[in-house]
Amino acid sequence: MPRPLWTGAISFGLVTIPVKVVSATQDHSIHFRQVHLEDLGRVRTRKVCELDGEALSQDEIGKGYELSKEQTVPITDEELDRIPLPTAKAIEIVAFVDADSVDPIRISDSYYLAIDGQVAAKPYTLLRRALERSDKVAVAKFAWHNRERLGLLRVREGAIVLHSMRWPDEIRSPESLAPRQVELDDDEIDRAVQLTDTMALDSIAGFRDAYRDALEELIAAKSEGRELPEPAEGEEQGEGKVVDLMAALNASVEAAKESRGEGGGGEATVHEMRPRKKTASKKAASSGKAATGRKAGESGKTTGRKAGAGKTTAAKGTTGAKRTARKRSAS
Repeated sequence: MPRPLWTGAISFGLVTIPVKVVSATQDHSIHFRQVHLEDLGRVRTRKVCELDGEALSQDEIGKGYELSKEQTVPITDEELDRIPLPTAKAIEIVAFVDADSVDPIRISDSYYLAIDGQVAAKPYTLLRRALERSDKVAVAKFAWHNRERLGLLRVREGAIVLHSMRWPDEIRSPESLAPRQVELDDDEIDRAVQLTDTMALDSIAGFRDAYRDALEELIAAKSEGRELPEPAEGEEQGEGKVVDLMAALNASVEAAKESRGEGGGGEATVHEMRPRKKTASKKAASSGKAATGRKAGESGKTTGRKAGAGKTTAAKGTTGAKRTARKRSAS
């Protein structure tokens, strides 16, 4: 079990649950030391008093609030511990809400709450069962690191999780960041929705930190004297490059299908952004061409029939002339 970061109690009405707060996450980032480039000696940071220039130990450093550049009010740890705050050593549940009603942007760090002694097992299980059956989350207040915080309690795999939350006035408004009104074609929106459906997953458990893997490979190669890995090849897209949005969506859908083994079905089609009026005129033109073709065909057939009739008349005339000539020669 990780080392407890804080000990206190959950206050649930008149029920008190002694708990220990432990971190629910762990950092796997690769950290670097600052070193002197000439001899790789580690660079140290020293805390120096700006008045006498002396380096200070941690025991010589306290807290102070600066009222002005000329006046600082010292505050001791004992004075902070004596602040009359009900949540100083308790996680006080103040409400229960639907989980969907909490904006994720307000959630900060996450911690597990473990029982502090066997006496806490039954009330801890009681709260956990109540949260599971009600399908709600608990909103709580608690004081930690010299400030009162807002928390969210929920159940994860049989344990109660405490999410530290930001106060409403700590969330900045995105109003000034929203783009100006733009026009979108319904086909573009439908294609974007199709892309989201193609990229949908049941779980994100398979994702890995590719940057950390590459960084570990770089460090291993340098420490073993091997050749450094080659940078990954990829297409570089210039900043501010204007692209056909529909063509990019089509290509993205095809690429997503190929990556999931669904088959692209050929090259991505480029949607031509044409007004609907032109489409209607195009259909009218096609209908006109078809009608002209039919008329021409019918005219050709009529001419052919007339020409055939002419040939028959000529043949009859020739036969009649031959019969007249035979009669004259007989007489």
